[in-house]
Amino acid sequence: MSRLDLFNKKNVLVTGASRGLGREVALKYASAGANLILVGRDEIKLKEVEQEVRTEGSGVVDIQVCNLEKPEDIFSMVERLNNKMTVDVLVNCAGVFPVSTIRDTSVEDYQNCMNINVTAPFLLIRGFVDGMVQNKWGRIINIASSSAYAGGPRTSVYCASKHALLGLSRSLFKELKQYNVLVSCISPGSIKTSMGREVEKLGQEYDTFIEPAEIADFIVNNTSFDGNMIAEEVRLNRVFIQ
Repeated sequence: MSRLDLFNKKNVLVTGASRGLGREVALKYASAGANLILVGRDEIKLKEVEQEVRTEGSGVVDIQVCNLEKPEDIFSMVERLNNKMTVDVLVNCAGVFPVSTIRDTSVEDYQNCMNINVTAPFLLIRGFVDGMVQNKWGRIINIASSSAYAGGPRTSVYCASKHALLGLSRSLFKELKQYNVLVSCISPGSIKTSMGREVEKLGQEYDTFIEPAEIADFIVNNTSFDGNMIAEEVRLNRVFIQ
């Protein structure tokens, strides 16, 4: 038996599932036999990924169109899902990457970044954790960034949001492990995605970025351990940084 059999028929919710790393994570969990809840704002792209997921796996697939900038949208989605299932695995993958000097960053830009990168994961964890605790089993994976450990010009708000997500993850790991609800924070370097193209604006070389499929493979395998070990905090760096 494979360790990935652990996810057979588990309900896995992935935010940012319509593209990039979120899409790859969804496909990987689908190949392990999981049921998928795909969350994003773009219904057309979500339906495209839904078809890919159905081809990759045998589990049930549900799409949820949700604007993670808006707490009321999150509350509605959480209520809908909790009325019909328990979310066993929550992958907070959605994120935004604003590139701007502090002088050119508006309050709205700041709030949008914090809402999607930090507040949405907080609300989703709070919304689904009771079911995990009741079942005495759950996995919460927060996708941070190498910027959770660093700072750089023109990325102050993004870096602040990822530092906050790392801090949230560290605290919740200690709070929830007694219930066998395990929290991991995965912090990749720059990824070959549409968001990665924004990173290029900072002078980084796109060809050196990490393949999203590799990160997805790492995430799913990392969360498949079900004994006395957990990698609660992992940094995934590029081999070559130019």
